[in-house]
Amino acid sequence: MKLLKEGKAKKIFISEQKGFLIQYFKDDATAFNSKKKDSFEGKGILNNKITSSIFTYLNNNNIQTHFVKKINDREQLVKELNIIPLEVVMRNLTAGSFTTRLGQKRGEKISPPILEYYLKSDELNDPLINKSHILYLKLASKDELEDIENKTILINKLLSKFFNDLNIDLVDFKLEYGKLENDLILADEISPDNCRLWDKDTKQSLDKDLYRNNTGNILTAYNEVLKRIENV
Repeated sequence: MKLLKEGKAKKIFISEQKGFLIQYFKDDATAFNSKKKDSFEGKGILNNKITSSIFTYLNNNNIQTHFVKKINDREQLVKELNIIPLEVVMRNLTAGSFTTRLGQKRGEKISPPILEYYLKSDELNDPLINKSHILYLKLASKDELEDIENKTILINKLLSKFFNDLNIDLVDFKLEYGKLENDLILADEISPDNCRLWDKDTKQSLDKDLYRNNTGNILTAYNEVLKRIENV
């Protein structure tokens, strides 16, 4: 297969099927815009299985995603999209940069949830931007932004229920979208790499914060998330 591009945690290959790509999950873990980087054997397999389960759930609940099927332990068949260079973050509880930027206590409920936009740019450290910036940079139209917001709110409701059934709080998460003709479609992945997940009883992190903050083993945490998904 011909490599199309490589990111921090995934590789994208050109598929033999026109209009489709192969998404490959690596074992790499990065933090602080790749200033911290390590590899954990089997992490990519866990994220592939978790993402496949979540995207199947969203597809079954009428959310258009790029996910077609899981091919093997590390690969997915996905639709080829024109990716919008935005990271769309939804926050349900205060955590991470939100607490440091705004001086808020960690773990407070945010009601209603707050949606944030970040420019997807490693060179600029993915800066926080607003709708006016997005329109100025011509990253999306007003109608597309409205569609992104409405879809993200709906996805948040679905994912909150999904994780609540696993006795997990969905603290916050990052989404990426792409366009296929005139359709706005969810892309990338949804895994403990780009979600903050806390056990409801212990408030223990089950996500990449364990790696960021050197507070635990991410393989143990990711395995726990997958086990709960598979046991539902």
